[in-house]
Order: sequence, then C-alpha cells, then structure tokens
Amino acid sequence: MMKKIKFGIVGVGHIGARHAQCIMDNNRADLTKLFDVLAVDKWRFETFKKELICSSFDEMMKSDVDVVNICTPNYLHAQMAIDVLENHKHVVVEKPMALSSHDAEKIIHTAQKVNKHIFCVMQNRFSPTIIWLKEIMSQQLLGTINMVVVNCFWNRNQNYYLDSDWHGSRLKDGGPLFTQFSHFVDILYWLFGGVDNTSSDFFSFNKKKYVEFEDSGIVKLKFSNKAIGVLNYSTAVWNKNFESSITILGQYGSVKIGGQYMDKILDCDIKGYNRPHIDDSIACNDYGGYTGSASNHDKMIDNVVQVLLDKKNIHTNSIDGFNVVKIIESIYSSRN
Repeated sequence: MMKKIKFGIVGVGHIGARHAQCIMDNNRADLTKLFDVLAVDKWRFETFKKELICSSFDEMMKSDVDVVNICTPNYLHAQMAIDVLENHKHVVVEKPMALSSHDAEKIIHTAQKVNKHIFCVMQNRFSPTIIWLKEIMSQQLLGTINMVVVNCFWNRNQNYYLDSDWHGSRLKDGGPLFTQFSHFVDILYWLFGGVDNTSSDFFSFNKKKYVEFEDSGIVKLKFSNKAIGVLNYSTAVWNKNFESSITILGQYGSVKIGGQYMDKILDCDIKGYNRPHIDDSIACNDYGGYTGSASNHDKMIDNVVQVLLDKKNIHTNSIDGFNVVKIIESIYSSRN
C-alpha cells in the first residue's frame, strides 16, 4: 500500500481552504485534521467531513499527523510553528514565516532541536515566468546586474479590512510588505541574494482609521552583489489589482516580467539569446472581493510530499523565510 503523508491544517479561511484542496488533490497526501478558532458550524467547515475537525489545537497536536500547515493570521505563525515542532511534527508556514527575525530564528532553532522540517510558503517561485527568470540569472546571461525595479500596485478595499479582526493591525498584520508583498521581496531575495542597505519612504494615500500603517512605499535596496534595487508598492490602487512587475537591467540585456502577478514576459532583449515561449496561463488566488498572488500551492504541497517520501530538497526553506523577514524588517526600520 502506497505511503501517504498525513496533513493537518490550522486556520481554515480562504488560504487554508486552498491548502486543503491541494492536499486532497495529491494522491500521496491525506488531509487528516482541521482546526480553526471559529465555531465549526461556520461556512469554512461546510465542505469538510466532521471527523476531520478538531475541537482544539491541542487535539491536533495529539493526533498522528505528520505535517501541520499554519494558515492563521500573521501574528500567530511563529508561536504555532514552534508548538507544532515541539510536538515533533513537520510544519508548513504560510507567509510571512514570522513578524520579526527574532521569532523566525526561534522557529529555526526549535526545528534543529527536534530534527523536523520547516516549509515556507512562497508559491510565486513556482510560476513559469519566475522559474525562467531564475534560470536566466543562474546562467548569468545578463552579465553584471545594474538595476532592478519591482512595482506592486494592488487594491485592498474597505471590506478586506472590516471583514477581519486582524487585517490593518500593526501588531497582528504587520503591514503590506508582510501580508501582500512578501512574495515579491522573496523573488528579489531568490534572484539577487541578501540586502546590505535599505532606504524607505512610506505614504498613506487611502488613510483609514482601521488601518494602523501606511498603504504605500518607495524603497531603495542595495544588494550584497552591488546591484541597486527599487521597490514601489501600494494597496491603495483604485478598484482592483493593477500590476506586479519586475524589470532587470544588466550588462548584456534587459528583461521585464509584468501583468497583475508577474505572470507575463513583457520584454526580453538579451545578447545572443532568443526569447522562449512560456506558458503564462497562470491562475491567481481569488478571494471573492479581491485577488491574491499566484495559485501554485499544489506545487508547494507536492514539494512537501517529495521531501518527506523521496528525500528531495525543500524548495523554500527556513533560511529563505528568515531572510525575507529580515529584509522587510530592514525596510520598515529605514524610514527616511
């Protein structure tokens, strides 16, 4: 009989439901347990069998699940991940891994102590355009990188904040770089490595009393490899998400990936290189009133299964998660 990995999910909101569907669709994974602090008769449990639902987090910890997926609000990620690890289970942590590098380090140290894996969720890495861009950078086809510009212009409306008891809270949410745009900070880190210096300006273009941080920013980054980066972001765009793009200017060429989710090659001019055909029919996570990043969680779940059953490498590991948190911390602390 084929061995399957037993998954439990904590937090069964929009993204937790997405994790659940991907687990159920994977023939080497079993969705075994679910827990959410909301009452079990809420909408989020209607599609699941009652025997999957735990009455408490402790009940899940006492079960025989192999992996627990943390899909709760940002501020709960770190302590829940530590609790899961201390109960000798592997952990999948939705972005961000934590809201401070100190807490991210505590997760890593706990995993090392109990010899369990941490899987960080950065599903945009699995997008065809980003995979192609990573190959371009690994082969150094652009030569020395001079400048990188990332634009992330999204919409988050009133309902997004008022339908939640944590979105908009500085302590629980952390701000748009943690909640919306950590995916794109991760892409910068994945492609260009660590950041030595940041300089930032922040703005509130759509100031609301229920949002405790600025909705927009302009950030200058100096990478360890000497490249210069600029990150422009906003959640105050009218009506709907407008753009997520990355432009790379190098010694031997220029590349731009754009669209709403960095899902389309807009320009590719590289010395001696022919632009490839890439399937850019990528879906995004649709949450009804708003949309999120690329819907590649199936590939993330498959990586967890491959690591635990086939001894493959973790695609986005704890050091990656830690470094993204550290870069975001640096950005927020470098206010001009």
